[in-house]
Amino acid sequence: MREELGRLIEHLGQKEIATWHIGGFAMRVDPKTIVLSAIASLIVVLLALFLRRGLRQAIEDKPSRTQAALDFVMDQLQSQLLSNFGSSEFGRRMFPFIATLFLFILASNWLSLLPGLEAPTTNPNVTLGLALMILVLVHFFLIRTKGLRGYRKEFFSPWWLSPITILSEVVARPLSHGFRLFGNVFAEMVLVTIVMAKLEPFAVPIALRVIFGIGFGLIQAFVFSILAVAYINLATEKH
Repeated sequence: MREELGRLIEHLGQKEIATWHIGGFAMRVDPKTIVLSAIASLIVVLLALFLRRGLRQAIEDKPSRTQAALDFVMDQLQSQLLSNFGSSEFGRRMFPFIATLFLFILASNWLSLLPGLEAPTTNPNVTLGLALMILVLVHFFLIRTKGLRGYRKEFFSPWWLSPITILSEVVARPLSHGFRLFGNVFAEMVLVTIVMAKLEPFAVPIALRVIFGIGFGLIQAFVFSILAVAYINLATEKH
C-alpha cells in the first residue's frame, strides 16, 4: 500500500511540456493547462449567457426562480467581496471584474471534480499570472489616484527603505498571492489522493472528494478575490 501510494503522489503535479516555435522564438508551454483554463473560461461565459437569457422578462412581471436565485447570489457576492472597498461607487464599478475573477477561479478549482480533469490552478503559472494581473491593476490605480509624484513617494520616501518597499510591493506580494492559491489547491489534491488510496474499498472517498472539493474550491476562490479587493482598495486610498 505504501509503495502504491508513493507512486500516486510521485506523479502528482507532473506536467507535459511542449515547445511551440513562433517566428524565431521557442516557447515552452503546458497544453493541458491551456485547454483546462479555456474550459474554465468557457464555463463562465456559458453561465453568463444562460443567466442573461433567464433574466429576459418584463419589469412588472413576478421574478422567475432564476432571477430570484441570481439576485440572492449577487447580493451575497456584493456584500462579501465589496465590503472592503472604501467607496461604494468604486466598488460597484469593480464588481464585474472581481466577480469574473472569482467565478473563473471557482470554475478552475471545480474542474478537478470531473473524472480525468484537474484544476488549472494546480499550475503555478496560472496562479502567478492572475497575481501579476492584480499587481498591474493595483499600480495602475495607485498612479491614477496619487499621480506620478505620489507614486514615486510610495517607494522612495524614505529613500533608505526603498529596496525593502520595492521588494515587498513588486515581488513578495504577488508571489505570496499566487503561491497561496497554488499551494492550497495542490495540497488539497494531494490530500484527496491519499484519502482515496487509503479508503479505496469503500464508497466514502468519492463522496468525500466531491464535498471536500466543492467547499475547498469555493473557499480558495473567495480568499484570492478578497485579497485582490484588499490590494486594490489600498491603492485607491487617499491619505
